[in-house]
Amino acid sequence: MDGWTHAVRRQVGLGRIVPLGGARDGAWITERAAAVLLRRAVAQSVPGVRLDGLRLGLARPEEAEESEEPVVPAPPSALPPGPLRLTAQFAATAAQPLPVTASLLRAVLAEAATERTGLAVTEVDLRVTELLDADVPVSSGAPSRESEPPGPAEPGGSETGRIAAAVLAAPGVARLTGTPGRAVHLSEHPGGAALPRRHARVDLAVRADHRPLEVARAVREAASAALPDHPTVTVLVTDLE
Repeated sequence: MDGWTHAVRRQVGLGRIVPLGGARDGAWITERAAAVLLRRAVAQSVPGVRLDGLRLGLARPEEAEESEEPVVPAPPSALPPGPLRLTAQFAATAAQPLPVTASLLRAVLAEAATERTGLAVTEVDLRVTELLDADVPVSSGAPSRESEPPGPAEPGGSETGRIAAAVLAAPGVARLTGTPGRAVHLSEHPGGAALPRRHARVDLAVRADHRPLEVARAVREAASAALPDHPTVTVLVTDLE
């Protein structure tokens, strides 16, 4: 029961699982991991602003069923590929007019989401929650989080171990994580008219100086090449470090 409770709490802490890139990229990222990069971008480029909340969701949920199917199975509860809406609440000082601050903040968030991360963000909605005293230091507003232990080691000679080794050698991978349980999940899935094909899902953390979408693409290629039957691969970025 304690293990199940911890798994549920950890899943909730990760936030939504949103698509990286498009339907053919086979990659997803947790809302928590994306928020790390977005908050850093704001802290560097928009002084006098405190972000109080960040959410990512589908920009047009009513069109989700009509969007292109992903080329690989999505992680459990993940949003399907498609245009995303980023919503944020923020507090700011009166050092400059709030519309000016909001315009700058919107531009920084949009650039960080699309160019630095790889999210297909097409809309950014902002809400001002508080006017700050200019003499009070502004924090990032980032939520506290439990320290994350390294992902479980995979047996070196096993198939999942071979995939894990190939993933860890890919540029930009910080470590394996696992959400929840193992970091590499190997299974079979139907291939339509073709024979069932094996499929791997890899959960990992990405280094903050690398673009998550590019890392995910490299990981998919490396993980597929690690086994003779070249399984299809889904990548889930759970953390940014």
